Amino acid sequence: MLAEIKGLNEECGIFGIWGHRDAAQISYYGLHSLQHRGQEGAGVVVTDGEKLDGYKGLGLITEVFAKGQLNDLKGKAAIGHVRYATAGGGGYENVQPLLFRSNTGSLALAHNGNLVNANRLRMDLEVQGSIFQTTSDTEVLAHLIKRNVSAPLKDRIKASLNMIKGAFAYLVLTEDAMYVALDPNGFRPLALAKLGNAYVVASETCAFDVVGAKYIRDIKPGEMLVISDAGIESEMYTSTIDHTICSMEYIYFSRPDSNIDNINVHAARKNMGRVLANEAPVEADVVIGVPDSSISAAIGYAEESGIPYEIGLIKNRYVARTFIQPSQELREQGVKMKLSPVRSIVEGKRVVMVDDSIVRGTTSRRIVQMLRDAGASEVHVRIGAPPIKNPCYYGIDTSTREELIAAKNTNEEICKEIGADSLEFISLDGLLGAIGRNQEGPTRGQCTACFTGCYPTVIYDEQELVHNQK
Repeated sequence: MLAEIKGLNEECGIFGIWGHRDAAQISYYGLHSLQHRGQEGAGVVVTDGEKLDGYKGLGLITEVFAKGQLNDLKGKAAIGHVRYATAGGGGYENVQPLLFRSNTGSLALAHNGNLVNANRLRMDLEVQGSIFQTTSDTEVLAHLIKRNVSAPLKDRIKASLNMIKGAFAYLVLTEDAMYVALDPNGFRPLALAKLGNAYVVASETCAFDVVGAKYIRDIKPGEMLVISDAGIESEMYTSTIDHTICSMEYIYFSRPDSNIDNINVHAARKNMGRVLANEAPVEADVVIGVPDSSISAAIGYAEESGIPYEIGLIKNRYVARTFIQPSQELREQGVKMKLSPVRSIVEGKRVVMVDDSIVRGTTSRRIVQMLRDAGASEVHVRIGAPPIKNPCYYGIDTSTREELIAAKNTNEEICKEIGADSLEFISLDGLLGAIGRNQEGPTRGQCTACFTGCYPTVIYDEQELVHNQK
């Protein structure tokens, strides 16, 4: 994926396991399969039934645990995390899982998502005496849980979950249990599996395949699981449910071999390509996809249109992450380093270039120019997502509204800006139909806020302010 270049990033991936003697090692492999969800930091916390112990660091999972640190993490259960920072920024202190020790019991937290009322809760908690150790919104839940230590922990967690708003998939680990919770909208994917007698939880089902676990089911919006040596217990912590999973999970973020709500991501993307071919046909000689997330849609477009699919762009997988910088100049240089056109495929050809989305327009412009430099006679761009006109407050960094090219330009203006011969986006109805969620109303079952501006939850003023400062 070109997330670092395109300015489209997902916040995190989480993995948990209970009841396995090699819990830390299994978590390592599970997190490795979720590395596409975050590359800034990684960590694992384990319990042996008596105490919690953990290790975390900045970088990829292979870099963080490069010196055998996993061997020191002994326990029957573990939670792990790979991070891309959208709330609270980077830095070692914000790398998860967050581990808190106290006389009333220790706990560790791993979180995927973004809380829209975190700043308001944080201010209230600080007035009550809380001292925060990080700038991450994840820490808010720990302070809420610890406020009333006289109540049973499960009740405190449930009460705390009902106070936080926004997108959250949480893993909470204590000495004797692992708690799993998904927000009432189910913005982020989260699934349950078994590995022998052990229970496994992960952001995506591709992690189950890597560790050899057997998928059981998806975690329900508003559901909390308690997993311990006594088994697994499920209950709903809220009755206010509005299932609206993030559309970009299917379009861009999740691995193609993952299933979300029993919908295969690769199959959904192929359907998007087929829909695009019917909605926006064009005479051309070859269809190509922008690696990696757009390949499936490009195949679908080619199959439906009858235009041959070819590998017209090659991704260099060995570019050091340090080359990917946030400045505009270096971002454009990063495109050249990450992608190379195949001249023999595109030279003299009318090319359909299928991509998953357009954020700023920078990457699209550079890729179109690269194809022209390689001899393409025409470049027709087809996008597997509707125009992104609004920022996301649920854990995806889609820039500010001012930076989104589709927020202030028509399709014709964007087409001219990126230098394409034509540009078409998939329709919202087409997208929902391709995914298999074309139910009553444009947002039922699917969050489309970045396309429509219709947010499934309240967005607080201070949340918009913080987002715009990132």
